[in-house]
Amino acid sequence: MMHTTIRREQLPEETRQASPRFSLSGISKSFPGVRALNKVALSLYPGQVTALIGENGAGKSTLVKIMTGIYQPDEGEIAIDGEGVSLPAAHSAFVHGISAIHQETVLFDDLSVAENIFLGHAPRTRFGLIDWSRMRRDAREVLEAMGASHIDPDTRLRELGIANKHLVAVGRAMSIDARIVIMDEPTAALSAKEIEELFLLIEFLKSQDKAILFISHKFDEIYRIADRYTVFRDGEMVGEGMLAGTSQNEIVKMMVGRAVDHIFPERHPTIGAPLLSVSTLSHPTEFDDISFELRKGEILGFYGLVGAGRSELMQAIAGMTRTSKGTISLDGKAIASRSAADTVAAGIAYVPEERGRQGVVIGLPIFQNVSLPSLKRTSEFGVLKLASEFQLARRYTERLDLRASSLSQDVGTLSGGNQQKVVIAKWLATRPKVIILDEPTKGIDIGSKAAVHGFMAELVAEGLSVIMVSSELPEILGMSDRVVVMREGRIVSIRENKGLDAETLVRLAAGIAA
Repeated sequence: MMHTTIRREQLPEETRQASPRFSLSGISKSFPGVRALNKVALSLYPGQVTALIGENGAGKSTLVKIMTGIYQPDEGEIAIDGEGVSLPAAHSAFVHGISAIHQETVLFDDLSVAENIFLGHAPRTRFGLIDWSRMRRDAREVLEAMGASHIDPDTRLRELGIANKHLVAVGRAMSIDARIVIMDEPTAALSAKEIEELFLLIEFLKSQDKAILFISHKFDEIYRIADRYTVFRDGEMVGEGMLAGTSQNEIVKMMVGRAVDHIFPERHPTIGAPLLSVSTLSHPTEFDDISFELRKGEILGFYGLVGAGRSELMQAIAGMTRTSKGTISLDGKAIASRSAADTVAAGIAYVPEERGRQGVVIGLPIFQNVSLPSLKRTSEFGVLKLASEFQLARRYTERLDLRASSLSQDVGTLSGGNQQKVVIAKWLATRPKVIILDEPTKGIDIGSKAAVHGFMAELVAEGLSVIMVSSELPEILGMSDRVVVMREGRIVSIRENKGLDAETLVRLAAGIAA
């Protein structure tokens, strides 16, 4: 049996408290025009979870890349078990037993589970060839030790769901006997049941004396699974300690440098006549008989559980998918949409939920991402005018308080919250009458959320109409003028947001009688 499957003796509690397994001290890192980290510190302890908390752009991703050997610090020290180490490359982190599990698992879909687990350190025969039978056997032992025996080592990774891919990533960490495990937003795409299963796995890793770094924007998860916290703000470490006895308000104040008393902006909406009208809209498989109106200057919230059909409905309204029947009218005129371009031209813009895959174009600079749907306005006689592109991008990104070194910065190097601002700026630049925001604050920090919410309030005050799809009840209740509740592809209720409470919405969405 492999040594990684045998439970090791627990270190005494006082030893775990006193001696960090992994520590960073005085770490700084700068990029052209940006100081990402300034003399930060972090300690991880065996058998404990430390939550790294901070707004997007606080320096968390840069720190993870330093811990995994992708970036080199400009100054500072790294120590494992009290001894200084250097991590000049990703392989060095691997050798020192550091493993990272990301929001989107960095594995290979066309390889088997066993190949992914042992990639780079596969067992060999005495002739130097890969010992396939032993690799499958060892992979099965690793998975069984984790309680993941339902995963077949011979299965191609692409056949697994996200939750099981995370298990394979953990299996890889176990196979190298990783002593330090980094989990970067691991629950972002998981269901509630899968999140609980992941938490059980984290408890297993703790029992194996792994030192775990857990990065999340979700406070309920942090308080559920973490023992310690470290808070970053603007590239600096501003607080650390034990979570027990530390309130969420204290941590939020550290994160943003101020108390956040009012999460949502105060609004005094002036709502006008109906602007967008959807009547008996249906899709063969996703939704049926959808009818509602969106009024001028209104934020209309759409709430529902997973599988309710909200995103599918919005994609149909945006002209991305074909419907089987029904009509969509804007300003009293029916939209004969043959494509998403027709819908944009009519005055409807859609900001998708998956900003990384559907929202931004990684590899292009910020200004080109913003100007992409508005090329007719930034070109003359078919030739793009660089100055016009910059002017357009600057106008909208400044309104959203985008944090970047310049508009020429690759959008892929921005934090999640700033990427979301670029996506919103991109579609606002088309000057729509209606903007659909699908999970506009998913996976972004509290400061960026406040910026998006504030901007939404400004837009409707200027007469724009907003449809906001959200799974976050506080966001639905805090920002919507009316709420549409969907269940299994149908609208089950449309409510004015006066005296509306979270319990009522959940009951409607789940079909539970009051």
